[in-house]
Amino acid sequence: MAIKALLFDLDDTLLWDDRSVKEAFEATCRFAADETGVNPAELEQAVRQEARKLYESYETYEFTKMIGINPFEGLWAHFTEGENDNFRKLERLAPGYRTESWTRGLKVLGIDDAKLGYELGERFPAERRARPIVYEETFEVLQQLKGSYKLLLLTNGSPDLQKEKLAGVPELAPYFDHIVISGNHGEGKPAVSIFNHALSLLEVHADEAVMIGDKLTTDILGSNKVSMRNMWVNRHKMQGDNEIRASYEIGSLREIQGIIDSMD
Repeated sequence: MAIKALLFDLDDTLLWDDRSVKEAFEATCRFAADETGVNPAELEQAVRQEARKLYESYETYEFTKMIGINPFEGLWAHFTEGENDNFRKLERLAPGYRTESWTRGLKVLGIDDAKLGYELGERFPAERRARPIVYEETFEVLQQLKGSYKLLLLTNGSPDLQKEKLAGVPELAPYFDHIVISGNHGEGKPAVSIFNHALSLLEVHADEAVMIGDKLTTDILGSNKVSMRNMWVNRHKMQGDNEIRASYEIGSLREIQGIIDSMD
């Protein structure tokens, strides 16, 4: 069956989210180092660990896992959108979560300073928002594909945060015929329902579409569940998973068209 539609993941497939987060941590931790003399790399590691532990302690944790919202998104999200009651809980938790994560991280390194913890907790979101980084080939490839295929963006996350990421790179959203955010749908990848919803919007069958994403446990597993072919974007040459097998493995988005041509 000829390919009619392509489904793209957003974070670390089109947007280089890991780099944006890493640079935001580095900038915030350098500020803390200037204030206290703390080792910035050690502070980053401590805050990441403390943030994860705190995030997992909240009653909202199972919901965030299901929707696909990670602890470091929680450090800069507002959670002002989404109909599920858990988003209102997250909205209330977010300010304290930011402060407490950084305050606890400082304490691990022997610095007990809640005021600085608050300041760092507010600085990190600003640093992250200042870094909407796109992969070098993203627009080149989307321009190549647009017009030949229906394009749909299928992203896990909080509606307001994913929209904010897209707003930071305003040229991106117009390439897509549809944008599906898990927080609006009610379930995240790899749930079958969100893939079926995407296919219904595109008005194609699973064998007429390809999922393209960087995560085996969401993008590849979910598309496998609906018998959709997929491409695992493995830029960092990570070890594969014997239980979750991608149809194709690529190191760059520039390989997409050649693989589609081989399918057809």
